[in-house]
Amino acid sequence: QAQLVESGGGLVRPGGSLRLSCAVSGRPFIFSVAAMHWFRQAPGKEREFVAGIGWNTFIQYGHFVKGRFTISRDNAKNTVYLQMNSLEPEDTAVYFCTARSRGLVSSTPSDSDYWGQGTQVTVSS
Repeated sequence: QAQLVESGGGLVRPGGSLRLSCAVSGRPFIFSVAAMHWFRQAPGKEREFVAGIGWNTFIQYGHFVKGRFTISRDNAKNTVYLQMNSLEPEDTAVYFCTARSRGLVSSTPSDSDYWGQGTQVTVSS
């Protein structure tokens, strides 16, 4: 089992930045071999893949990211991060951290084994 706890969400003006964190705990889950992801869901919309980082540091981003976001991981701290710059109102959503115990990064939500509770990101002037 694994527990994922996101933090760092909040209200930011357009063009601003936020850094989301996701701390992972639990055994026998092994963070260092897991693929970690960020998904988001806006009201009335389906969950959308934001970014993923594999155990081998392979990285994939959603099509809308366009160089604005950076995903990273710290295996010593069992934590994955999402640095978001140049935020737009369209980025407003609940952001979820997910883990896939084994395997590669996947943009399909159902491939993730564990989900956090989500953190709200609101971009508004």
